[in-house]
Amino acid sequence: MTAIFQTGQPQEITDVLENRDARVALQQQLLKHYPNETLIAIKLNIPGPIKNNAQIKQLFTAGMQRFYDQLKAQTRHFQTVTQWDKLTGNELFITIELDPTTVKRLAVNFEDHDHLGRLFDVDVLHAGGERALSRSDFDLPVRKCLICNREAKDCARSRRHSVAELQARISEIYTAEFEPAGGR
Repeated sequence: MTAIFQTGQPQEITDVLENRDARVALQQQLLKHYPNETLIAIKLNIPGPIKNNAQIKQLFTAGMQRFYDQLKAQTRHFQTVTQWDKLTGNELFITIELDPTTVKRLAVNFEDHDHLGRLFDVDVLHAGGERALSRSDFDLPVRKCLICNREAKDCARSRRHSVAELQARISEIYTAEFEPAGGR
């Protein structure tokens, strides 16, 4: 199994928080620029200080291709407006001419049912919305933990699993996806 967290520049919490602020500012700007479209903001959920390296980017790129394929099955009217490849992680911002409810359902399906989608956080926003649409807005099931299948927020809040355990699980997913003997 490949340990994918051996390389990369460690990030501090201040780096992550500054990136979050930049993301929110960009999202607000994009919502104003594309008021009649739904905005999709996509990133990986990566625990620990290493947020980006060649393997993590490979996970992101492969997962994004699968999500693109899901979008293409619904409509051809979407565009990537910005993509970030930062030390704090890879992020992608897409506008799409589909209603936010349909997009949120597609996002949840990807996050819950795709092998790589489990690692992604796909936020769906629309002009006039105060926040990203939530699963609870549509009575959709909560996210499950990558390790124990309990509610992910409960595991995160209680720190039920160590960063090392979570990184090992992500490394397993990487190995299964990209290493010839791992297969899918």
